[in-house]
Amino acid sequence: MKCSYIAIEREYGSGGTEIARKLSEETGIPCFGREILEKVSADYGIPISQIEKYEEKATSSFLYTLYCLARAQSGDDDLTSNEGKIFLAEQAAIKAFAERGRAIFLGHCAAEALKDKPNTVKVFIRGEDEDKRLRIIRDYGIDEDRAYETMHHIDKRRAGYYYANTANRFDDINSYDLILNSSALGTDGCVKILKTLF
Repeated sequence: MKCSYIAIEREYGSGGTEIARKLSEETGIPCFGREILEKVSADYGIPISQIEKYEEKATSSFLYTLYCLARAQSGDDDLTSNEGKIFLAEQAAIKAFAERGRAIFLGHCAAEALKDKPNTVKVFIRGEDEDKRLRIIRDYGIDEDRAYETMHHIDKRRAGYYYANTANRFDDINSYDLILNSSALGTDGCVKILKTLF
């Protein structure tokens, strides 16, 4: 199979962002993560901080999930909540980036936007709790006594956003083609495996 797109979801602290960026550097294939938010912000004149608030709010409502999925399927955002509009805008940004050619996508339910694109590989990156805790202390500057709490809070938020917009569980192995354990493989090992897809 010739891979055109890799859509990565990851646990907080698993090194998923580092893996995606290294993969991009080593292959020359662009990686879009925060760039998705930046495009939505530029296109709609909404500060990134506001977009992030909408994303967090979207995770807390089951009715939002049903409503957003129905509106997203129709492609009509006229009556959609602000949270739904942000999701649709992110999906449109992902599709626009994908039109440029091969790409790596990080988060933002990218696999949902690319579901009709052939040759898309859906990847989940996980890690062992202690390794993730040490990474977020070392790399993200999180206080040691707040590391676990932060890790679980952000994973819960990501899981909620993913479920709200796809009706699938964030950590459901059936949602992915490939699951990598960065604790066992290391970031370089994960990059090496993902490079083979391209």
